[in-house]
Amino acid sequence: MCELLGFTSAKAVDISDYLRTFFSHSDVNPHGWGLMYGNGGREVIKEPISALESTFLSDIIDYLPPQKATLAHIRFATVGTVSEHNCHPFTGTDISGREWTLIHNGTIFSSKHSHRYSAVQTGDTDSERFFLSLLDCMNERISRSVPNEHERFETVNDFIVENAPRNKLNLMIYDGELLYVHKNLKNTLCFKRLENGLLFSTKPLDDGVWIPFPMAQVIAYRDGQEVHRGDRHKGTFVPTLEYITAMDAMYI
Repeated sequence: MCELLGFTSAKAVDISDYLRTFFSHSDVNPHGWGLMYGNGGREVIKEPISALESTFLSDIIDYLPPQKATLAHIRFATVGTVSEHNCHPFTGTDISGREWTLIHNGTIFSSKHSHRYSAVQTGDTDSERFFLSLLDCMNERISRSVPNEHERFETVNDFIVENAPRNKLNLMIYDGELLYVHKNLKNTLCFKRLENGLLFSTKPLDDGVWIPFPMAQVIAYRDGQEVHRGDRHKGTFVPTLEYITAMDAMYI
């Protein structure tokens, strides 16, 4: 199972220790890693190898300045080959010029949108197709009028709610201002309140207090504070026996 990390704060915070612990989980998620960081400019770095085998990730973390917004991902390949194009985060720009970044843990089993993107995506993952579909949805909304923050949230929320049924959608999306967070599988995402900011992770990263993230609900944060919350939806992902058997087989 891939793992996700997200951070949001109004004040730049040193989260390097959390990143080191997070990337240490690459021993069981060996098929790629990725990191989005940058205050005033967004940098995305990724490799199609275990983070533990990277020759430069350790140096990046050692010299990483305190951050206000960060996303990190470690990959266990379930859909798509092991390649840099299939590593998260995925990034893209909408027609208004806003840059979007997504990390995803899950599988898109059913989507009326995603298959059309197979010919244009750079890799071959369902996560990238989902991201391209989200960008098109946002562009369609922008073509009518550039949405304000709340309207932007509603567009993302509606898209996730529409696609959640029958799909495993644990994800984080960053649009340069808002961090959108969602899970629809139990016991797969939690968060910790830091002195400044909020840290989200698939698994607890220390012995502190980690709170389970709400199920089947999109919540958006700005500068470490919740600003928008969607309604609870019914698209909870319930693993079938076939899914559990397939996941177990991958880890043998």
